[in-house]
Amino acid sequence: MNSIHFSFEDLKVYQKALDFVDDVYELCKKFPKEETYRLTSQFIRASTSIALNIAEGAGDTNAQFNRFLQIAIGSIKESVVCITIARRQEYILSKEEVKMKKQLVELSKMLASLQKYLKKEIKN
Repeated sequence: MNSIHFSFEDLKVYQKALDFVDDVYELCKKFPKEETYRLTSQFIRASTSIALNIAEGAGDTNAQFNRFLQIAIGSIKESVVCITIARRQEYILSKEEVKMKKQLVELSKMLASLQKYLKKEIKN
């Protein structure tokens, strides 16, 4: 049976963003129940927004794709704040904070490189 496949699913940055979402869901299981509609919800929305914006922009014009990538970068920053709050509230360990922030640094670099490529293509 053939599966349906979209071209954006091949993007390495999209795959890494999904890996981050998986890790956020796993990490949020440790948060106290009273955080379900506060930090947990915000963190999951921020992390999923990274992958969603990559997918939404892919296949559009380079200028539009770049705009969606900029929104994804904003969601990365939002995720950094969620991680920092979680650590300060002692919901996660320092090593978990470091692991998650390393993933976000990698995603940021990948998105910046993709944006640089798109801007170069727009000029040509």
